[in-house]
Amino acid sequence: MDVENVTAIRQAPASPVSQRLFPARGTLLSQILGRVGSGIVVLWAAVTLSFVSLHIAPGDIVDLLIGEQLRTPAVEAAIRTEWGLDQPLYSQYLSYLGRILHGDFGRSYILQTDVSTLVLSQLLPTLKLTAAALVVAVVFAVVSAVVTAGRRWPRRVAGGLELVLISTPSFWLGIVLLFVFSFTLKLFPVAGDRTFSALVLPALALGLSLGAVIGQVLREGLERALEEPFALTVRSWGASSLTLRLRHGLRHAALPAVTLTGWLVGGLLSGAVITEQVFGRPGLGKVTVDAVLGKDLPVVLAVAILSAFIYVVLSTLVDVLYLFLDPRLRSRA
Repeated sequence: MDVENVTAIRQAPASPVSQRLFPARGTLLSQILGRVGSGIVVLWAAVTLSFVSLHIAPGDIVDLLIGEQLRTPAVEAAIRTEWGLDQPLYSQYLSYLGRILHGDFGRSYILQTDVSTLVLSQLLPTLKLTAAALVVAVVFAVVSAVVTAGRRWPRRVAGGLELVLISTPSFWLGIVLLFVFSFTLKLFPVAGDRTFSALVLPALALGLSLGAVIGQVLREGLERALEEPFALTVRSWGASSLTLRLRHGLRHAALPAVTLTGWLVGGLLSGAVITEQVFGRPGLGKVTVDAVLGKDLPVVLAVAILSAFIYVVLSTLVDVLYLFLDPRLRSRA
């Protein structure tokens, strides 16, 4: 058993007799279910907020849903029937929840197509960009923290670079990357999503600033971990500095960094909208911009609810991951 696990177990608070009988399975499962339940409540609140926003917006709801299309009595009647606007408010709300649970977000009044099909058809490129940017952020943060933690001059250089990346908007960094690596060096394509090389520059533009933020937190946590008693014990075993940092130190330093990553992933989704526009990529970015400009409210609501769903899922996964990273949390009532 690793030294830091022994230390964590010794520091864990005493639990009741009932929890001592089933310490790992019962407590861990109940806490995971609690996290999942909290996520469901947040998602319900997001859906409810979208329903309320639709009804408190200035003007007639039918006007908002029609947008710029030709308004006729037949169109008005069809919209009122589709959205249940001829029913009591509580019935509209329950119907709205039911349709959302079944993935029915109505029809786009600009493209005249099913909103769910439209959004899902553009979801994969956005998720691919977001996942690639997250990989870039994590790799950058881990390498920066492990290499520079506790070392004076490398730490200063890395801190300066991270400050520049944090201060630079993702779209501006994307323009710089395009100018250098696409227009000047011609190493990567300017736009599109046909090859893996087309994903490199957008992922760098979107992920480096996030990696800089995570790297700062991870470095501070790693420096604190290297001063703990277990680090001295591991060094006495003859372990190398790299082994100490990667195998033992990162586990302790990762807790605040994991939490921060979960909070910032939502920024990746919003940043992907702008980054897709800069690099001419398909995805939810173009769909969202066109929907906002055209006042296509069903599409806007669908994208907002989908973004909330993805954010809630990732935040819940981060909370569950916390339970596995820190044994002390699993023993708490």
